Amino acid sequence: MDYIVSARKYRPSTFDAVEGQNNITVTLKNAIKNKQLAHAYLFCGPRGVGKTTCARIFAKTINCLNLPDDTEPCNECESCKSFNENRSFNIHELDAASNNSVDDIRLLTDKVRIPPQIGKYSVYIIDEVHMLSQAAFNAFLKTLEEPPHHAVFILATTEKHKILPTILSRCQTFDFNRISVETAVEYLKFVASKEGISAEEDAYTVIAQKADGAMRDALSIFDQIVAFSGKNITYKQVIENLNVLDYDYYFRLTEAFLEEDTTSVLLIFNDILHHGFEGSHFIYGLSSHFRDLLVCKDPQTVILLETGASIRKRYLEQAQVCDIDFLFNALKITTDCDLNYRIAKNKRLHVEFALISLSRILTEKKKPLN
Repeated sequence: MDYIVSARKYRPSTFDAVEGQNNITVTLKNAIKNKQLAHAYLFCGPRGVGKTTCARIFAKTINCLNLPDDTEPCNECESCKSFNENRSFNIHELDAASNNSVDDIRLLTDKVRIPPQIGKYSVYIIDEVHMLSQAAFNAFLKTLEEPPHHAVFILATTEKHKILPTILSRCQTFDFNRISVETAVEYLKFVASKEGISAEEDAYTVIAQKADGAMRDALSIFDQIVAFSGKNITYKQVIENLNVLDYDYYFRLTEAFLEEDTTSVLLIFNDILHHGFEGSHFIYGLSSHFRDLLVCKDPQTVILLETGASIRKRYLEQAQVCDIDFLFNALKITTDCDLNYRIAKNKRLHVEFALISLSRILTEKKKPLN
């Protein structure tokens, strides 16, 4: 099978190619350049943001036999070639989710004593390290504190709070960031250009938002969309394939709320349900819509809006006709509806009552105080 998924095909092989983690890559490069390597590192952060990728690049770089001044691996020496061809004996990866017993750690600690054949360091990457049992952690402590001079440990986890304090105190900790929508969009455009794929700007934005801060997820979703749409991707195709509710529904609903058109509101909601969307999904999206309108009211907070150019223009236009008090009350109604949705017996009526309340915000505001 010749096809390679984008997440693997475009996996960074140098520090400079890692997106969205500049503070970490610069620190690691400086540590290598100044020969200030620690014996243990802890890489923590959300899934799909580059923890294991950075660990592999780090392992490759510190073993490069002809390391250039820019502290990026040369890709020409025997050590780099063996890393690129997945035949290096200097890098050892352990999945702690499935190898979490004391015996697994003892096998690892026995292996640590063996010096590398090529290069200076043996690098041990332990993924999902928080899955190790209490006994396995304890068996690992001594080796982690006083490893041989050729051993470097890189522990990776998505749940830092589950790591024992005694382990944390022995590691240099690096907290990886979620990938921003803008960064994900730019990288998706790069991948698309390499693959000869064209896509609408808003299509990239929806994919990046759906990935929720994980670059790997963004690339996986991108592959899924390409399989569905081919070489030309449209916004409509993306929301259809990902089952995302079109922004247009929220804009139309907000117009109906401002016009106090309860009939149109209920008919639009019925159409949304007819397309197979859950009420909880809809009300969450409506809350986000009001939030985005609110941030558009202030020029200083517009940067918090994570949408494409055409959708951004619509938000800015609609924000001008929405009163801040209206948006505040609307957010309160939708947030309360979202909180109580799970316990509501008649879920459709629960959402419909919230929509009717939204249609009466301006009327209630006009009523004189008793």
